[in-house]
Amino acid sequence: MKLFVLKADNSKEMDDISEELSKHKFNVIEQQDNFILMKRKRYGNVLVHAVFLVIALFFFSIAIFVNVIYFAYSFLWASPNALITTEKTDDEGNPLEFDTIDEVLDKATAIL
Repeated sequence: MKLFVLKADNSKEMDDISEELSKHKFNVIEQQDNFILMKRKRYGNVLVHAVFLVIALFFFSIAIFVNVIYFAYSFLWASPNALITTEKTDDEGNPLEFDTIDEVLDKATAIL
């Protein structure tokens, strides 16, 4: 799961960005004075789940395990995290690489 880092100049801008992400089903995981950590849970594509269930019911029961693995992958590893911060450097003094909100929303709404 990739951590997207978004830049904010002040706490007002952090709140504005978090409200925008909240409209796209992101939830606040942790919040402090200088950052907000948000996550959107993904469960997988409904069509893919339906296809695997039909295959499991009529042909091969092993397909249900593939469906569970796909769900676990979507939920645990494909769910995007967004860190909104006012910091410019990490703990070691290296400059942070910032993403755009469009990149975050593209990943959050991706089908697979």
